Amino acid sequence: MASKSMNRYYFSEFRDLLNMTNALILVPSRYGSTRFPGKPLAMINGKPMIAHIVQNCQETGFEFAIVTDDERIEEAVKIAGGKSVRVDEDVSTGSERIALALDKYYKDQNFDYIVNMQGDEPLMRAQYIKKVVESHAQSDFDIFTAVKPRSGEESSYLNPNIVKAVLSQETKACLYFSRAGVPYYQTGEVKDWSQHIGIYSYRPEALLKFSKLKPSQLEICERLEQLRALENGLTIGATKLEVELLGVDTPEDIKKVEGVMGE
Repeated sequence: MASKSMNRYYFSEFRDLLNMTNALILVPSRYGSTRFPGKPLAMINGKPMIAHIVQNCQETGFEFAIVTDDERIEEAVKIAGGKSVRVDEDVSTGSERIALALDKYYKDQNFDYIVNMQGDEPLMRAQYIKKVVESHAQSDFDIFTAVKPRSGEESSYLNPNIVKAVLSQETKACLYFSRAGVPYYQTGEVKDWSQHIGIYSYRPEALLKFSKLKPSQLEICERLEQLRALENGLTIGATKLEVELLGVDTPEDIKKVEGVMGE
């Protein structure tokens, strides 16, 4: 009986923590794209990709907004029942864009966490977003993200388009991110590694600090914005997600995403 009572106590504590979590999801969504112009409006299973993003955000229960620079995206978001905010400034990263939105539209609201969610990953379901925020709420990290545990798969491990995270198993701190195959296995046999999943939960002060920093040497080298945070002393933690994500980078990716959605 004591054990069951204790379990109920801890469940109640955890549930109360989630109910108190005050997060704002901001989704950078630009119309222009070198490889895929108008990508947010590409049709997936009969509705624009941005409408799938809106639905995933709605299901979290958190406040959210699509941060865009185009009236066509604004209209699609409105039809989908979502909210959009306009940021026309030309910045180099999604995190800088949402920082502008935070300062312009939400500076007087006290959110505990600001989530930067990718606008081209319609498979990022609500439960995954919530897990990142909930894990962040139980930590002291400035920023929180997610990784997918992988093993072997040498072709993916060496693929520069798949970002790897070096993660401390003891502290859950991210030590480095790279397009190269890391950690390096001297034996030549690729074993366990972590694929980075591009979602970030920021404490507001960390996001504003990040947005004021200049691009760092490692960031420029790897073309990974999260390295700017690490180089300037911001801490990044990560939770593990067993999720099959397919980002939409080209028109050919649409069929792949529809295939996963249909499974």
